[in-house]
Formats: sequence, structure tokens, C-alpha cells
Amino acid sequence: MPTSAKPQDSRSLKTADELSHPPQSRAPRILAADDQPHILEAIQLLLHPQGYWVECAKSPAEVREALASDSVGNSYDALLIDLNYMRDTTSGQEGLDLLSEIVALDSNLPVIVMTAWGNVELAVEAMRRGARDFVQKPWENERLLAILRTQVELHRALQRAERLAAENRLLQAQGRPEFIASAASMQPVLEAIARVGPSDANVLITGEHGSGKEVVAQTLHALSLRASRALVAVNTGALAEGLFESELFGHVKGAFTDARTDRIGRFELADGGTIFLDEIGNVPIRQQAKLLRVLESGEIERLGSSRSRKVDVRVISATNTDLQAACSSGQFREDLLFRLNTVEIRVPALRERREDIPTLAIHFLRRYASRYRRQIDGLDNAALQIMAQYAWPGNVRELEHTLERAVLMCRRREIQPADLGLNLQRPQGQNLEELSLEAVEALLIRKALQRFQGNISQAAEALGLSRGALYRRMEKYGL
Repeated sequence: MPTSAKPQDSRSLKTADELSHPPQSRAPRILAADDQPHILEAIQLLLHPQGYWVECAKSPAEVREALASDSVGNSYDALLIDLNYMRDTTSGQEGLDLLSEIVALDSNLPVIVMTAWGNVELAVEAMRRGARDFVQKPWENERLLAILRTQVELHRALQRAERLAAENRLLQAQGRPEFIASAASMQPVLEAIARVGPSDANVLITGEHGSGKEVVAQTLHALSLRASRALVAVNTGALAEGLFESELFGHVKGAFTDARTDRIGRFELADGGTIFLDEIGNVPIRQQAKLLRVLESGEIERLGSSRSRKVDVRVISATNTDLQAACSSGQFREDLLFRLNTVEIRVPALRERREDIPTLAIHFLRRYASRYRRQIDGLDNAALQIMAQYAWPGNVRELEHTLERAVLMCRRREIQPADLGLNLQRPQGQNLEELSLEAVEALLIRKALQRFQGNISQAAEALGLSRGALYRRMEKYGL
């Protein structure tokens, strides 16, 4: 059975009962394996003050027994194993065989190998068999701590991903939208949804393009008493000004040249349910007064008709525009803003919630692996690290498109860094002539959006595009 190496400092000694019941705070749990007692003692002396719970094994047999029994009841966060034991002190074969067994048992469990007889060939073979990293004894304390910290964080992120994926599958089976959010920055969003969802209050959702505002709207509707009725989504920013009233309020036959029959508008379709007005900040100022009237009176008039119709609709809207600044500049009506934002929910950008990246990545991986009938088990550790470091200017939408592409390009059972295509971003100082036409177009659109602070109408005008054409390109490039 594995044992716990006891440090010399009496303040760090553990009783037998404490060793069998680790703290409820769930400190990172490490299994260290080496046939030299002084090595195990040194590992615990190094890791214990850093908050790690260390269990020790003196042979491959004890490692196997520890993994099989797991008497403490919590999975290990990482293994630190020697490659050489008493039976074979130089080749590393005994440790390599143990490594292969561990990876076969749980490919997500991080294993760091160590040996005093290290060489390049042995390191390569260990990594090929699934080791996450390699250290040579005597090790550098800072490097070993950095390796463990990284691997434990990634392992716990994957565990959270698996747990949340199971919870979301249950929600989906219950007819609820999947909402992945475990990062600390997302807690205010979750609390606001829980408080406001069951009410009829109008909600304004703010956040960057692709940050998940529509999912928040879907969740608010699913939690409301209107959940059994329709949720009607309208991209108001993409509506041509001449069709705005017809799309939202409907029209009667003969209202204009092509109006050959009566048509029900989106507000009538949403009667008794919820209407989601996306990109509300891009509604032309002339149309804002008409929208305000509906919100104030609860009545609509079909285009070409003089008869008012009462509608019972909850309004959820979303924008990436600073509406307060738009009000100050005269581009948005302040009285309309007051009607829209009874409660405002800000959705953080993906770079502000990096803890959710592994969970979201696995969610999208499974979605597209199923859609394209690809047998892909997960993400390579290096791919996860690249995703954690990337800026994600297109937020969750860009992450989704990246995983869809990766599923299609992947040639192995795990997504590799090259499959993501994230290393193809333009390096500092690269000339535009070196980029493809699509890369140049995406770059120009991104810069136009930044210049006009996300205002679609102004960006489209500057680029010489219609708003609809700009939206199609933004969707294409994940912006």
C-alpha cells in the first residue's frame, strides 16, 4: 500500500487518521513513486508547504494498488513517478511499462516521470507513451512546482468540463438550453439569471460579439413562466430599414408593392412568450420611436393597418454597443434605453473567463464529432495550453468555429495544436501582402468594428457594405 512520507518538521507530521482522510477543502492530491525513501521525503517536504496532499509508493506494485483501491475516495490530480526501481536500475523500462498502464487506465491523469539516468531517447519515449512532462534528478524545485501547478490546473479543468457536460446533458434532456459557466467572472451572470429569469422584467444583455448573449437570453426564457410559449429571436441590426416595421409588427395585404398577403410580425409571433431583440444598438434612430411606442403601450399596428392589436411579450435585448455613450451622442433614445434595461446583465469576454475554455472546448468537440461522425476522444494537453493562452478576439463563437475546424482536420484520436489553426494568426510586423484575401478581409472588418466601437451601421458604411453583408462576413470569420 502507498505510504505518506513524513517530513522532519514536527509541525508537518500527520496522524494516521489525518492521512486516511484528507482535508475537505480538497487540496491537490499527488501520488509520488520512488524506491528511495529520501526522494519521497524530499518530494513531500517540497510539496506539502505549497498546499499539496502527497501520498507515496515505493514500487510499481504499490502504484497499481493505490490506483485500484483509491481508498480515500478522491481521484489523484497528478502522478510523479520514477522510471527506475530495484528490479532494473538503469534502463527505465520498469517505469515506462508502469506509465503505459497508467495511461491505459486513465488517459486524462497527468503523469510526470523522473529519473537519475535521464537521456533524450528515454525522455522522448516517456512522452510518446503519454507522460505530460519529464524531470531529471536532482530536480530544480521551481521547475517541478511549475510543472505540477500547470498539470493540476489542466486536470481539474477537464474534471470540471466532464461534470458540467453531464449536467448540461441533463438540462438539455429537460428542454433547457446548455449554459456552461464555472468561472468566477460568470457568477454575477448566473446570479442575475436566477433572480430575473422567473420574472417578466425586460432585460438588456451586454457584451462583446460572440460572448454568448443569445444563450443568456435562451436561459432567461427557459426559467420564466413563459417557457412553454415561443422565444422569437430577431437580429434587429441586420434588418433593412425599409423592412423593419414589416418584420417586427407585420403588414396587411397591399401595404407596399410586394405585400400580396397579410403577414404576422415577430411581436405577434411572440405573444404570450418572449422576443429577443439582438443588436438593439444598431436600430436606426427613426425606428426607435416606433419600437418605444410598442414597449410603452403593449400594442402593435401592422404596416398599412389602422387597427391596434394587444400583445403580451417579454422583451430581452442584447448589444455590444455602449448605449449610454450612444444616448449622449444622440444615436440612441434615452427613453427607449430605460424601457429596455429594467435589469442589465453583462456577459464577460472569453478572455475574462479562461477557466471555462476547457469545458467549452470539450462541449463543442463532442457536438461536432457527433455531427461529422468523427471518432475523437479529447484534446491533447498542448492544444489545451495553446487555447488557454490565446486572446480569443471572437470570444465563444470563435472558439466554437475553431473546434469545428479542428474536428474536421484532426487525424488522430486527440485534437493536436496544429488542428486548431491558432498559430496562423498574423505575427507582429507581418505585411498584408503575405496574408490571404480572407485574412485581410477579416483583419479590416475587425479594425473597422474596433474603430466604431462595434457600431455595425458605421462599420458597414466605412467598409462599403450593407449591414446584412457585414453580418454574414462577421459570422464567417467568427467575429
